[in-house]
Amino acid sequence: MSARLDMTSLMINTVLTGTPTDQPPLLIVHGLYGSARNWGAIAKRMSEDRLVLTVDMRNHGYSDWHNGHSYPDMAADLDEVIASYGTPMDVIGHSMGGKAAMVLALKNPDLVRRLIVADIAPVSYTHTQIGFIAAMRGLDLSLVEKRSDADRLLATEVEDAGIRAFLLQSLDIKTKRWRLNLDVLEAEMPKIMGFPDLDIQFNDATLFLSGGASDYVRPEHRSGIKTLFPKARFARIPGAGHWLHAEKPRAFVETAHAFLGA
Repeated sequence: MSARLDMTSLMINTVLTGTPTDQPPLLIVHGLYGSARNWGAIAKRMSEDRLVLTVDMRNHGYSDWHNGHSYPDMAADLDEVIASYGTPMDVIGHSMGGKAAMVLALKNPDLVRRLIVADIAPVSYTHTQIGFIAAMRGLDLSLVEKRSDADRLLATEVEDAGIRAFLLQSLDIKTKRWRLNLDVLEAEMPKIMGFPDLDIQFNDATLFLSGGASDYVRPEHRSGIKTLFPKARFARIPGAGHWLHAEKPRAFVETAHAFLGA
């Protein structure tokens, strides 16, 4: 089932999977251009022993659009989601969602019991994802009647079929509009690729879980990670890339279960 959480600053679409148990709820936070929908299969598997909440981040999915897209902004949204339930949660964040989850844990440690950061580090990256915005903008939605039309047209700009499928999950075929605030995401891309300068620590259990074939979390990042997260542990899923939860879902769920239940 899904619920819209009515907050003073922003409406955050939240999908609930499972039922409350004696285990802390689990909050799952997606990455750039993603949505709660991307994590449906993982949420279902993780809900065997707890309530799982997956959110659409601001400017994504069915959540409200907002002029700002900084990590303090996103962390504040997550703060309100957790506070609305009145109990600390375990948190999994992937990529952009991992950075937002880190800022949440650093600024509001009492809200987070255990943290899993999926394939991202608290650093600024030099690459950009802005090319996908140009590709989505360039898609002539007047020619799209079904998803296969969109996939065929988008293939001229995005060769990877998996990335096209991921992006097209945010296209509303019926209304012929993207459920992404492309203008704000483009304007705020430097903030998305960066990470705020924070001189604070999260002193509870944290797992940095990376894809074995990904280079997002490098050995040279570990000292900075340990400065912010002194209890950080590191693990890799062999053969997985940046989208490790989609490429190796069983290994991802098994690792998450083991860490959160330890």
